[in-house]
Amino acid sequence: MTDLPTLPVTFRPSRTRAILHGLGAASFVTITAVALLLGGLNPGERTSFVFTAAMFWGVLALLARPKIVADDSGVTVVNVARSRRLAWAEIVQVNLRPGDPWVFLNLTDGTSLAAMGIQPGIAKESAIRDAKALRALTEAHSTVQG
Repeated sequence: MTDLPTLPVTFRPSRTRAILHGLGAASFVTITAVALLLGGLNPGERTSFVFTAAMFWGVLALLARPKIVADDSGVTVVNVARSRRLAWAEIVQVNLRPGDPWVFLNLTDGTSLAAMGIQPGIAKESAIRDAKALRALTEAHSTVQG
């Protein structure tokens, strides 16, 4: 049996987040520097360069947003564009199969919810450990046995 983490606990793809925010910052600095160094641009064009760089970083920040927050009353799944709050009893099973891009939660209503906060992409061992911890928490807190 996996030791249960102390609640509340947040699962997130830390390496992926660091890479995305690093890339966003580097792109913003580079594009802004280019806008300032190009001699033939008027202030409006320079501003549009900086705005575009900020928008690019914003998109990367959205991609870095996913997380799973577990507390005493349930789980909050935050994906790129949506969040969903689940009671422990709503989660039947936590799945992370070989080749899956992230964890999937099987729910009592028969649907499956992608939980992008645990991704094996560039941190496979960490994702497997986090999926096992979330599975153990679900089994310990859920009244539904799946």
